[in-house]
Amino acid sequence: MPELTAGQSINKALSLILESNQTAFIAGEDIGIYGGAFGVTEGLLEKFGNERIKDTPISEDVIAGLAVGASMTGSRPIVEMQFSDFIVNAMDPIVNQAAKLHFMYGGAVNVPIVVRGASGAGTGAAAQHSQSLESWFCHVPGLKVVTPSNAQNAYDLLLHSYVDPNPVIFMEHKLIYKVKENVTLNPIPKDSSYLGKASVEQEGTDITIVSYSNMVNVVKEAVALDELQNFSIEIIDLQTVSPIDFETIKNSLIKTKKLLVCQEAPPNSSVGTTVISKVVESDLFNILEVAPKLISGLHSPMPSAKHLESTVIPQKEDILNAIQDML
Repeated sequence: MPELTAGQSINKALSLILESNQTAFIAGEDIGIYGGAFGVTEGLLEKFGNERIKDTPISEDVIAGLAVGASMTGSRPIVEMQFSDFIVNAMDPIVNQAAKLHFMYGGAVNVPIVVRGASGAGTGAAAQHSQSLESWFCHVPGLKVVTPSNAQNAYDLLLHSYVDPNPVIFMEHKLIYKVKENVTLNPIPKDSSYLGKASVEQEGTDITIVSYSNMVNVVKEAVALDELQNFSIEIIDLQTVSPIDFETIKNSLIKTKKLLVCQEAPPNSSVGTTVISKVVESDLFNILEVAPKLISGLHSPMPSAKHLESTVIPQKEDILNAIQDML
């Protein structure tokens, strides 16, 4: 069981995919000779050649259009958006084409593409390179949206995304790229049934905390603080934010009767507000002992300066205070 960063585990998953399927290829900006802006595709050009590791122009629209057309004619493209912020330049091929074609052709066409993108803040990359835009894609029927939080689930979720017959948006938070853990290098699964399933990272009975992406790691840091050692806290990593695994959330709330949702993204029309609204409009509302609470990023462009950036992103102290208020 090798010790890998999330960046390295994604690299391993990509290599396994390319070895197993000659129709699979990767395309994106600087993914070949340079090895990707974050080093995730390092070494793949030398191993698989430039017919399958394709450096592209700086045009997200072209990259996504290439993927849609290739997938419809029998290939399995995995494309990288160097920063997920600029997926906005590819909204037409992703939202109006990839997400719609299976439905519009009456199921006769599949669009098996994975769109990878580095997301999130915490690196001082400022307002145009630090956004968490996953909820945009959650609004689009026909897309699955995946948000790994660590090296192991980044590896597993990417393999499941690859075998899904239709498009998957795969958001990789930049802060997980360098965090190491032991990773089990599982084989390629037969189907994508793991997508849409949450992971209970820690069991507890006093409060349920639902989170995803790198914020799961911030939640774990908060829960490990001395002030909370006398409490039993359940942590749920959504892993996939479209679809959302509400069954796992329901089973947890039946035990804990308290819900805290933590996300880096701003609160407006977000994953967190969807989780809370779904709980409130269900029978679970009647068993809650306190009102559900959302800890989120501020509705603000992301500053570059570290001390300002940390005021926009939820910190472990913010989560600690929220938990203490609810217990």
